[in-house]
Amino acid sequence: MITFSRLERYEGNEVLFELVLMSAISSLVGEPLHIHAEGLRGTGKTTIMRAIQDVLPPITRIKGCIYNCDPHAPHCPRHRDLSTEEVAALGTEEIRMPFLEISHSARVGTVAGSIDLSSLTDVTKPEAQLLPGLIPQAHRGIIFIDEINRLADTSPEITDILLDVMGNKPGHLQIEEAGLPTVDLPVSVSVWAASNPDEDPGALEEIRRQLSDRFDMVCYMGRPDNVDAIAKMLRENSHSYKIDKKVDDKSAAREEAAQEQNEKYRADIIRWAGVYAKAELPDFLRNYIARLYIKYNLESIRAIEAMQQGALLYSVLRNRDQAMLADVTHIIPQVLRHRVGSDVLLKLTNDSDLRGTREGVLNSRSRKRSDDRDKKIDENYFSSNARSMKGMGRNELVQTEKKLNPDAE
Repeated sequence: MITFSRLERYEGNEVLFELVLMSAISSLVGEPLHIHAEGLRGTGKTTIMRAIQDVLPPITRIKGCIYNCDPHAPHCPRHRDLSTEEVAALGTEEIRMPFLEISHSARVGTVAGSIDLSSLTDVTKPEAQLLPGLIPQAHRGIIFIDEINRLADTSPEITDILLDVMGNKPGHLQIEEAGLPTVDLPVSVSVWAASNPDEDPGALEEIRRQLSDRFDMVCYMGRPDNVDAIAKMLRENSHSYKIDKKVDDKSAAREEAAQEQNEKYRADIIRWAGVYAKAELPDFLRNYIARLYIKYNLESIRAIEAMQQGALLYSVLRNRDQAMLADVTHIIPQVLRHRVGSDVLLKLTNDSDLRGTREGVLNSRSRKRSDDRDKKIDENYFSSNARSMKGMGRNELVQTEKKLNPDAE
């Protein structure tokens, strides 16, 4: 598999690259961000999501804890009742942030937990114990589900487990086995999914709308339309390129550069997570999101919570000192496209003047030009005039911008 840093970026997939990085940042802070990529088969959704493993940062856990207990906040049955001194005596270790997959053939016991047969059949000391499943083992990391629409259609029991895990942040998991005490666990895990809504059994929101709403953001994966980008993808996937890579000095140097870039991504995620942990959405932006919720009669509180979380994460990803209006408007399509009808989304995005979006709802603009303009706008928002703007609608904000920036386009 091609490493994360060498995957080809183009207009149709750049939103997904943003989302996986945003979710990795948020997961490191202990706040899951659930994302879902939809699109035609063969467009690289799964490839991008799996490739993130190359750049995931380490986490520190109690040594040997299969539940990935944070030494400062142990949560598993083995460690949650220990004193600080007892936890310290066990020691700690660093592991790569977990990334585990749930397959379509998975059973409930595999996903949640089941009896540990190795302990039960131990000839020296047979003992009935629980073996945590994939979700509790992915605590503080990521669970990936390919073709989640198929899983939701064929495995209602696993879908119900996901609803509990994704219902709150952190989520909740209950492991039950006959003859053993029920185990309740808080689980902090980001759920990632991919699907092709144009094939059976259809789009996730049509199969299990409740599960669809649990995803904070959804993006549609577009086809590449740049000849150079497609040619580069063909070259890197050709059999001759893969063979040459083993023996050619130039290819070896390119591979080394890719690994260095992966390390940079990893360091950036750690740095961004530190910024995000201290970030706070300005009151006037929080008020603006609340007004959108009321004005467009949005059903789900999760939608506006995702707007807040997404705006902060996107501002961090763009290395901004403060979240701006542009950060809110940028993530609106990803937050709402699976929650509202296309007519409502079109009205909302036109009302919000969604600058910089790549979803095709409005005419896209160059990101540099949009960022420069939005920076000027938001500098004025954070000036002494900001207080008087609090509570304004989008049109009022735009009019105020024109007064403060008469030369703005």
